[in-house]
Amino acid sequence: MPKKRKSAKKKTGAKKQKRFLVIVESPAKSRTINKILGRNYKVMASMGHIVDLPASRMGVDLEKDFTPEYIVVRGRGKYLAPIRKEAASCSIVYLAADPDREGEAICWHIRNQLEKKLGSVEFLRVSFDEITKNAVKEAFDSPRELDTNKIDAQQARRILDRIVGYSISPLLWGKVTRGLSAGRVQSVAVRLIVDREEAIKKFKSQEYWSIEALLRKQGITGGSGDFTAKLAKHKGEKIHIPDRRTADRIMAELEKEKFVVEKVSRREKKSHPRSPYTTSILQQDAFNKINFSASKTMRVAQRLYEGIDLGSGGSVGLITYMRTDSVRIADDAGSAAREYVTGKYGADYLPEKPPVYRSKKRAQEAHEAIRPTLPLREPDEVAEHLSPDEYTLYRLIWNRFIASQMKHAMYLVLGVSLTAGEYGLRVGGGKLVFDGFLRVYGAGVGSNVEEIPELEKGEEVDLVKLDPHQHFTKPPPRYTDASLVKELEEKGIGRPSTYAPIIRTIIDRHYIRRAQKSLAPTELGVLVNGLLVEHFPEIVDPEFTARMENELDSVEDGNEDWKKVIRDFYGPFSRTVEEAKKKMSDVKKDIEKTDEVCSECGRPMVIKWGRRGRFMSCSGFPECRYSKSITTGVKCPESGCGGELVERKSRRGAFYGCTNFPRCTYTSRKLPEENGQGAENGNKVEEA
Repeated sequence: MPKKRKSAKKKTGAKKQKRFLVIVESPAKSRTINKILGRNYKVMASMGHIVDLPASRMGVDLEKDFTPEYIVVRGRGKYLAPIRKEAASCSIVYLAADPDREGEAICWHIRNQLEKKLGSVEFLRVSFDEITKNAVKEAFDSPRELDTNKIDAQQARRILDRIVGYSISPLLWGKVTRGLSAGRVQSVAVRLIVDREEAIKKFKSQEYWSIEALLRKQGITGGSGDFTAKLAKHKGEKIHIPDRRTADRIMAELEKEKFVVEKVSRREKKSHPRSPYTTSILQQDAFNKINFSASKTMRVAQRLYEGIDLGSGGSVGLITYMRTDSVRIADDAGSAAREYVTGKYGADYLPEKPPVYRSKKRAQEAHEAIRPTLPLREPDEVAEHLSPDEYTLYRLIWNRFIASQMKHAMYLVLGVSLTAGEYGLRVGGGKLVFDGFLRVYGAGVGSNVEEIPELEKGEEVDLVKLDPHQHFTKPPPRYTDASLVKELEEKGIGRPSTYAPIIRTIIDRHYIRRAQKSLAPTELGVLVNGLLVEHFPEIVDPEFTARMENELDSVEDGNEDWKKVIRDFYGPFSRTVEEAKKKMSDVKKDIEKTDEVCSECGRPMVIKWGRRGRFMSCSGFPECRYSKSITTGVKCPESGCGGELVERKSRRGAFYGCTNFPRCTYTSRKLPEENGQGAENGNKVEEA
């Protein structure tokens, strides 16, 4: 009997447990998921796309119905080899890249690579909007097949972008300089910025005036009965005061009139909370409130999504997936928020019914909005485990989500209309009587207003004085990260995953520069945009680009064939390319002569175009390779320097440095005559 028991025990111990491989994109994500799944699962990172179109050529067979040529990206084979080795000893490979088009394509390419060497392994797709224990386990309990519609949509986008870029870019190399590029979406963004700059330059400011009246309730002294009303109408029409002469005439007339209360209105006004964040709104708020560029916002959000080590709690994702255009939230997340609000602030701050927010027309409702994961960890609770940037962004997301589930704020709004002969004046304001969601989200506009004394209809008030104010109309502002993202989204250009890369790309290409917090075109950007607008008007037309985005969305919905979308685009586009080859002006030949001579060989210096813009070059090139930057003509403000300022580039944007560098290290974000002071750096956008 003892021998039999020993034999049975040995047999049980020899039983081989199944092993499973899980493939994600990043090491941070793999560490978080590994702790959730346990020892039977091996989680490995692909480090993003392992397979893509070749970088050195088109990689699309235009003669064979746009068949793509996919290869293992240079340097990525070192990630594929260990994945392939591990997969050989596993019964199931779970493909767990991000839940979007790019993630689906990454999974598809990895499966195709592994299937070449492995025969009996089963491949399953798992996806989750948040990397938490419950979400991950639910995903593994309900794996699915790869979504071919998403894969087709990603392929169509990638091939369209490749055809546009690899057709137009070589044309720009030949006509302007090597190293330039054009893109189906990036070129539209450049056009928006260039068009705005042109509108600013063409803008002619106009003078106008406003008049305020300091009034006093009769019978009250000491200033407690004083209030200010603004002149609004003349003979019932909105008033326009073009100059000081007109303002003086009106004030002379007003001084002769009686000021009588015409109407007093008191009403309550609700201020409703905003929806939880989508990608574009998060990028806009992060730029406006915490000074993060769009790229930095997405980098920090990626870390919060993939997992933060909370010490004894292990590594856990703190927010849901950050590339989304949906405002939907899961029922359990809404319930948790309501429970938190009740416990923290009381039932008075909870609406009777959970708020319902509507997503934009083309939103991908399969995703949730960006919100904290469950359980709801307060920002201060996890602050010691976060970097300052992570804490700041997490707090922004947390506050927006909790506020979105709270009750509206309430204002008491008072409006008073007055008459003075043929003129009408208006005074109004609001007083915050219940803060509601503003308890979390911050004070609302109008909560600090002038107190208005109790007034009744027909009551006459005294004029204390009239104050005229001169104004000038302002040009449209330059785009910022926030306003450009908003414009791209409103025009239907790009998707949540593309907004930040678009801005980063056009800055890296030196088409756009950062001018403090704004985005301004460079000379090179203006030149290239002009060539594209002239010869490729559809490619840089926002409406055309938006229609293409809708077609790609239709492919993802299964309503369009991806090859047909490309076929319909390529026919007219290829003809446009051939025309441009013949008609586009050759900027390379338009060499501008100067009076300067080369300091190395004595030949005349000329101005040429490079991939960073214009520069000075020796006319003896290539025998003499001397070149230098074109100066701004502004002398270096450092005492005794004698150098001039030139525009230079860094990863943080454009700046001005001295021609005598490194002997003189003066730098400035703006030219001295622009800011009126030496090395003023202005208000910089945080990139790193």
